[in-house]
Amino acid sequence: MRIDLSGRHAIVTGSTAGIGFAIAKGLANAGAEVTISGRTQARVDQAIEAIKQDHPDARLSGVAADLGSAEGCQALIEAQPDTDILINNLGIFGPQDFFDITDATWEQFFQVNVMSAVRLSRHYVRGMKQRDWGRVQFISSESALNIPTEMIHYGMTKTALQSISRGLAKALAGTNVTVNAILPGPTRSEGVLGMIAEAAEEEGVSQEEMESRFTQENRPSSIIQRLATPDEVAHMSVYVASEQASATTGAALRVEGGIVDTMA
Repeated sequence: MRIDLSGRHAIVTGSTAGIGFAIAKGLANAGAEVTISGRTQARVDQAIEAIKQDHPDARLSGVAADLGSAEGCQALIEAQPDTDILINNLGIFGPQDFFDITDATWEQFFQVNVMSAVRLSRHYVRGMKQRDWGRVQFISSESALNIPTEMIHYGMTKTALQSISRGLAKALAGTNVTVNAILPGPTRSEGVLGMIAEAAEEEGVSQEEMESRFTQENRPSSIIQRLATPDEVAHMSVYVASEQASATTGAALRVEGGIVDTMA
């Protein structure tokens, strides 16, 4: 099977690093024109340059905006009014005791992780529906199902994304616009590796040992018994964005190494 996204345009939010960057790179490699988004122009430019080093012919553009606000989402919409593929990847996370999470932090997580996806989907799906073709993805997490006690606020936002994804797919019944949620597990992204490096320094152990301990202690049900790579998640995303995935919609597609102990 050869995935060819030539002639399609994609927007990937939060795509200057980690899973978002890997998805943007994968879509560009499949022939799509891709808009990279990030909070600063410097990060956006670095991401574009990094992709072009491996794929010199990649068609890329960039928008620097804080998509955790209505104003930031509007800035992206004005810069890129239409798209065929929307990957709602933007998200923040961080461990925090439930009793220490302030109202402001709950609101921040909701605005960044959930409302950015709502605002952008509300705009871009209109055009997809008119053209009767489109692909929308919400990058959720296994934490949507396996709520982590150390990140309840994060898990809440990922569960919300799955609800929105399923509902929007049903709202588009009978069209050629598909909507799906992708559920990564712990992934070797910039943010996760930074968190593990900090823990390794505190414990006085190597990064490799801490990665192994993280999986064993925090995700013992993992079947692969390791962190996934961003590219492994991106492979699923690129397929779901393709013509070949036309009958896959309303789904929660897991790329979490078997952590969630169900077959459904």
